[in-house]
Amino acid sequence: MSDRFGRRPAYLACFAIFIGANIGLALQTDYATLLVLRCLQSSGSSGTIALSSGVVSDLATRAERGSYIGLAALGQSLGPALGPVIGGLLTRFLGWRSIFWFLTIYAGVMLTVFVGFIPETCRNIVGNGSVAPQNWNLPLVAYLRCQTGPKEDLSLALKTVQRKQRPGLLSSIPILFEKEGFLILLYGGLLYAGFYIILAGLTAQLASTYHYNSIQIGLCYLPLGFGAMGSRPVVGRLIDWNFRRHARIQGLEIVKSRQQNIDHFPIERARLEVGLPLVYLGCATFIPYGWVMGLKHPPLPVALVLLFFNAFALSGSFQTMNVLIIDCNPVSSAAASAAFNLVRCLLGAGGVAAVVPLLNKIGSGWTSTLIAAVLILFSSFWWAAIIWGPRWREEKRQREEKRSGHDEEKEEKVLNESLSAIEDGVAVETRTAHGADAGSQK
Repeated sequence: MSDRFGRRPAYLACFAIFIGANIGLALQTDYATLLVLRCLQSSGSSGTIALSSGVVSDLATRAERGSYIGLAALGQSLGPALGPVIGGLLTRFLGWRSIFWFLTIYAGVMLTVFVGFIPETCRNIVGNGSVAPQNWNLPLVAYLRCQTGPKEDLSLALKTVQRKQRPGLLSSIPILFEKEGFLILLYGGLLYAGFYIILAGLTAQLASTYHYNSIQIGLCYLPLGFGAMGSRPVVGRLIDWNFRRHARIQGLEIVKSRQQNIDHFPIERARLEVGLPLVYLGCATFIPYGWVMGLKHPPLPVALVLLFFNAFALSGSFQTMNVLIIDCNPVSSAAASAAFNLVRCLLGAGGVAAVVPLLNKIGSGWTSTLIAAVLILFSSFWWAAIIWGPRWREEKRQREEKRSGHDEEKEEKVLNESLSAIEDGVAVETRTAHGADAGSQK
């Protein structure tokens, strides 16, 4: 939706859905309706993650995209850190319904900010920012100031709007069936599922082992949030540094604020050389964490330190994957991020459903060992993307150019037919007029 109609309308729709769902949840007494509204709430909130990646694609070049993605993801990292603490406090002192009223107020504030101040950034709509969007898509401040004119000559500004056909509403689905997209996203979803299997089991383990209340359990999630937050700027700079390193090797000139062409650039290697070591670091922390938590009296500080490094590593690997999938789909960046949302949420839900049976059947130690083994085995998906990804990307580019050429031929044919029809109509009118003049002379 945002790649076709703009980021602002999509953001406003997500906030409206999220606010409506939270109000319904705060007032709800029926369990079945509660589940439906939770799904609706999730659809509103998760959409903003894809939109943030789309905005980064609009504003940042490939040479600096790693750092920008890291900044955009800081808000996502605050969730695991502050969410359990705030939720625990609200539940303990005001009841569980207060959580949804808090989210309603918070989303309402954010909605007000977007309506009033945040401009449209989608390059399919505004180009490089020189083309004004539709009046209804202007922030309130700009509308009141009547800033609807282009910043520069319109003929030059319109050249910055991409002439390719805008992505459709279901443009996320084809990305899942591309060779490279399938491998990258599926493995990213497996990483997410493994991470959430650990998270889902943590609450029950803390409650049963240490008999903690909701506030104490929430505080134990802080190392996860701090690890994720710490990885964003560090990994972002590593991603940008590795891109510049490969650019020097390939002789690709990097000019600030100018997009780099990667048609013949090993972008998969440049990104995943950072992501894969982080994956293996995350797997190395999975195994000892599981065996520590499987002890009769597990040392909590050791477990929390391992969780910190696990969150640091896996959040960094998610970051490199997000940057790569946007690089490979520049015209439909938000759709690409939404495709990852779809995969990770499906696999994450399956992982959370499996965590209790796994813990009961084989225990915490063997569960974490199994997760690490699966992630190491399927990391071959990302290695395949490094080896064959450039070839697949070139094949995709040639198909799109061929399809674009056919579309241009069709448009030119329709235009010529229209011009011919107009010319024929003018000729008929001219002959009719001459005949009428001759008749009047007689």
